[in-house]
Amino acid sequence: MFTGIISGMGRIESIAPTPETDSVILHISAPSHTRDLEPGGSIAVNGVCLTATSISGDTLSLDVMGETLNHTTIGALAAGESINLERCVKAGGRLDGHVVQGHVDGVGHLLEHESLGAWDRFRFQVPYGLAKYVAKKGSIAIDGVSLTVTEVSDAHQNEQWFEVGIIPTTLRETTLGQREPGSAVNLEVDVMAKYAERLASFNTTESSAS
Repeated sequence: MFTGIISGMGRIESIAPTPETDSVILHISAPSHTRDLEPGGSIAVNGVCLTATSISGDTLSLDVMGETLNHTTIGALAAGESINLERCVKAGGRLDGHVVQGHVDGVGHLLEHESLGAWDRFRFQVPYGLAKYVAKKGSIAIDGVSLTVTEVSDAHQNEQWFEVGIIPTTLRETTLGQREPGSAVNLEVDVMAKYAERLASFNTTESSAS
């Protein structure tokens, strides 16, 4: 489990396709993130929970399967790009953001970015199927960054969007400050909203069957 509080930025060193499979091996530089990390340990890269397969100094190798490449922005990364990093939270540690699983629900795109002085307003397009899980004043993870939703589109609009406010510190210390309109981002909605929908669907089924 993660909290969406980015602990630092790393860099993509290389991406090596795995022969005869649809997966790749991601080699990243992760300064200050490898201490006490063992092979098999988890680290979130732009909000995607990945498993370290080998560690050498500040460099990590991570296996990324085709499912992850097809449903996140990991497949579009290139050598030299900056990435958001977060180690999994320790049991009993502070939950400063919100519960983030590192299981990306979909990819959105930055529509607008407006500087308002003390903070910046970002508007993101969200896939229609995910929009129902995004609520005003609720939590969302964008490229692994825990943020509070400040505004949402009307439920009847064809193009769904939401807005967040981002302070200068977050812009400096995460990759969100590098995003331009049109940029793709990983989105993870609040897991509690998904569980609530699942529970409600069973209640409806049980009522119909009785």
